Amino acid sequence: MAQKRRGGSEFIVQGSILAIASIASRIIGLLYRIPMTAIIGNHGNDYYASAFEVYNIMLLISSYSLPTAVSKFISGYRAVGDYKTVKKIYKCAIVLSLSSGIVAALIVLFGASTITKILKTPLSVYALLVLAPALIILSVMGVLRGLFQGMGTMVPTAFSQIIEQIINAIVSVTFAYVLFKRGLKVGAVLGNADDYAAAFGAAGGTLGTTIGALAGLLFIGFIFICFKPAITRLARKQKSTETIPYRTLVRILILTIVPVLLSTTIYNISGIVDQAIFKNIIAAQGYAEQNISDFWGVYAGKYKLLINVPLAIASAMAASTVPELTAAFAHKDMKIARKKTYQATRFVMVIALPCVVGLAVLAKPIMELLFNDGTRLTENMLVAGAISVAFYSLSTLTNGILQGIDRLNEPVKNAIIALILHCGVLVVLMYAFDLNIYAVVYANAFYAFLMCILNGMAIRRYLRYRQEILRTFIIPSIASAIMGVAVYYTRFGLMMLYSDRAIVTKIWTVISIFVGAFVYFIFLILLRGLNAEEMLHFPKGHVLLRISRKLHLIK
Repeated sequence: MAQKRRGGSEFIVQGSILAIASIASRIIGLLYRIPMTAIIGNHGNDYYASAFEVYNIMLLISSYSLPTAVSKFISGYRAVGDYKTVKKIYKCAIVLSLSSGIVAALIVLFGASTITKILKTPLSVYALLVLAPALIILSVMGVLRGLFQGMGTMVPTAFSQIIEQIINAIVSVTFAYVLFKRGLKVGAVLGNADDYAAAFGAAGGTLGTTIGALAGLLFIGFIFICFKPAITRLARKQKSTETIPYRTLVRILILTIVPVLLSTTIYNISGIVDQAIFKNIIAAQGYAEQNISDFWGVYAGKYKLLINVPLAIASAMAASTVPELTAAFAHKDMKIARKKTYQATRFVMVIALPCVVGLAVLAKPIMELLFNDGTRLTENMLVAGAISVAFYSLSTLTNGILQGIDRLNEPVKNAIIALILHCGVLVVLMYAFDLNIYAVVYANAFYAFLMCILNGMAIRRYLRYRQEILRTFIIPSIASAIMGVAVYYTRFGLMMLYSDRAIVTKIWTVISIFVGAFVYFIFLILLRGLNAEEMLHFPKGHVLLRISRKLHLIK
C-alpha cells in the first residue's frame, strides 16, 4: 500500500523538481533582463521581443512538440517493459528533430529580413539572425529531455534548464552592453544612433540564448552518454525479440507530433498575431513610431516577462503529467488518471491564485523593484493582466492532460476557436474603445480563459472527470484575498514608517512579499485547503509540515 501511495504521488514529486528548476530558470531570466533592459531600454526590448516571437514560432514548428511525443511514447513502452522500442524511438526522434531544426534555421537565416519588415521592426533582424543556430541545438536537446521525462526522471531536464539560463544570463548582459556600444558607433555613422544601439544590444541579448542552449545540450548530452548503457542492458534482457520497424515508428511519431504541433503553435502564435494586429492598428490611429515601440517594449519586455514566471509551474506540471497519464492509460486505469488530474490541478491553482493577487496588489512596487519603472502604464498593465496568470496556468495544464489521455486533436480545435475569438476581441477593444496596449492584455486574458473552459469541457467528457471546486478554487481564492489585504497594509505601514529612500521602499516591498506568503500559507491550512499528505508533495514539503506542526496548524 505504501508503495502504491508513493507511485501515485511520484509525478507530483517529479513535477515539483521540474517546477523548482523552471521557476529558478524564470527567476534567473527575470533577473538578467533587469540590467539588460537598463542597457537597451524599451526600444531595445521591442526588437528583442519581436525576434523572440518569430524564434518561438519556428522553435514550436521545428522541434517543440517532439519532447512531448517522445516522453509520451517512451513512457508507454517503458510501462510494458519494451526497451528495444524505447531505443528506436529516441533514435528516430533525434533524426526527425535535427532535420526539422536545420530547416527552421535555414528559413530564419534567409527569411529574417522579410519577416521583420512584416512585423514593422526591420532592425530586429540582427537579433533574429543570432537565434538561428539555437533552433538546431534545441531540436536535439528537446528529444533528450523528452527521453528522460519518459523514463520517469525530471532531474536531467531540471539541471540542464538551470545551466542553460545561467550561461544565458551572463552572455546576454555582457554582449548586450558590448554590442549596444558598438551600435552607437555604427548608428552615428548612419545617422540613427539610438535605433542601431537598441538593435545591436538586442542582438547581444539573443546571443545569450544561443550560447546558453549549447551549454544545456552539452550537459544533458553528457548525462545521456552515461545513461545510454543502462537502456541497452535493459533492452538485451528483454525476452521479446519483436519490435516496431523504424518506418512505422517514424510514421507514428509524425502522426502524434502533428496534433501536438498544431495545438502548441496555435496556442502560442497569439503573441506574433497580437504584435501584427496591434502595431498596424495603432499606427493607423496616428500614434508615433517611438510610442508604439515603447508600448510593445513594456508589454513584451516587462509585463509578459513577469507574468511568465509563475507559469513555469503549470508548464512543469503539464510536462510531468503527460507521461504519467499515458502510463495510466496503457494500464487502462482511469481511477489513477483522474486522481493525477486532480492532484496536478490542485497543485497548480494553489500556487497560481496567490500570484494573481500578489501581482495585482503590488503591481507598482514590483515594477519599481525590478525595473525602476513606477509609471502608470506598467502598473495598470500588471493590475489588468494579473488574472491571466491563473487562466494561462490552468489552460497550459489542461493542454497537457488532454495530450496525456490521447485526445491530441482537442487542444488544436480549442486553440483555433479561442484564437479566432481572441483576434476579434482585440480588434474591437482597439477600434471601439481605443485601449491601445491594454487591449492586448485584456484579449490575452480572454483567450486563456476560453481555453480553460473548452479544455475543461473536453476533459470532463473524455475522462468523466468533474473538478472539485471548494478546495481547488474557492479556499485558495479566500486565502489569497486575505493575503492581499495583509500585503497591502504591511507595505502601507512600512512606508508610513520611512519612505525617503528608494532602496528602503524596495526592501519594504520584499518584506511585504514574504509576509504575504506566510499569511497565505497560514490561512490555506486554517481553511483546510491543504492537509498534511498534500503538503508532503510540495517542494520542501517536509519542512512546511514541520513548521505547521510547530505552529499547531496541523496535528
